[in-house]
Amino acid sequence: MKKNQKNEKTTGRIKLHRSFRRSYREDYERQTELPGLLSHIAATFKIIRQNFKIFLPLIGLIALLYISLVGLMSESTFQEFKESIDNTNKELVSGRLGNLGRAGLTLVGTVTTGGLTTMNDAQKIFSILLFMITWLVSIYLARHLLAGHHPRMRDGLYNALSPLISTLFVALIVFIELIPIMFVVITYQAAVSTEFLKTPFYALVYFIFASLMTILSVYLTSSSLMGLIAVSAPGLYPLTAIETARNLIAGRRIRFLVRILYLFFWVALIYVVIVLPAILLDILVKGAFPWLNDLGIPFVPFILLIVTVFIFIFISIYVYLFYRQLLDYKDDFYSLVTFKKKKSKKIKEVKKTNEPA
Repeated sequence: MKKNQKNEKTTGRIKLHRSFRRSYREDYERQTELPGLLSHIAATFKIIRQNFKIFLPLIGLIALLYISLVGLMSESTFQEFKESIDNTNKELVSGRLGNLGRAGLTLVGTVTTGGLTTMNDAQKIFSILLFMITWLVSIYLARHLLAGHHPRMRDGLYNALSPLISTLFVALIVFIELIPIMFVVITYQAAVSTEFLKTPFYALVYFIFASLMTILSVYLTSSSLMGLIAVSAPGLYPLTAIETARNLIAGRRIRFLVRILYLFFWVALIYVVIVLPAILLDILVKGAFPWLNDLGIPFVPFILLIVTVFIFIFISIYVYLFYRQLLDYKDDFYSLVTFKKKKSKKIKEVKKTNEPA
């Protein structure tokens, strides 16, 4: 512990673990008890809901830029997509659950393709830049809202983009750390096409290999994802941000992964609750009034884009709240977040009553 304290004083960094050296628990014992998962989600929703005048224009602006620079799935392409799903999944889309099955498969297909069946290189670059901008602006706004400030959307757009290059560099590191999982996907496709997995022994060997590669990628990216939050701080270099995030998440990696899995559940739930009824409504209305197909109004692709932008803002704030909780541990952190605005209103009322008439 003394060595770590000395290192912190001289370099400003803490080395909780050293390669090929034994680490003692008393050297890195840290508070890891965190508020419940539901409190975390509730705090994220409340920040967006209480400040919808900031985040609603941000959603509209990012969606407009996305449509202008990347594009939106046309209604004709969306109809062709639905027809291909109907033809390849006739058993599921038949019977009483026909429309619901069609809507569910269409939802999965449109979400996994990003709303566009094909994207050229320029569209991919613009989409990455737009979502990086959304990430940085959302974190900037959340940081200042938690500090008790009253930022506007334009403040985020003007001031949050200075670490854009650093963020892209950290994102590149995350991409490199995901290569083991990508390699697993490629080798799996090759193994299926060559019938390699039909032999039980080879299937077992491949399963062990795939598991090890997946664990490696998850272990590496768990700290680098937190680095995407840390690098948004002014004046912090990419490698320093990753090292800071790695030290911050040490001993808490499993809890972070649990919260990420819980986040995936809520993301899927939001898509199901909002986009699935929109697709089902589109199927029923255009089935009853076929002439609406000729108008070419991209109703479902537009709803999908709006929900996707909202979800990305939601993810940014969700991860940032966890990062802040690790930085300054408080048992009642999420309750402070959710009720901070109410407290500030009470303070203002008290000040008004104390003012001379």
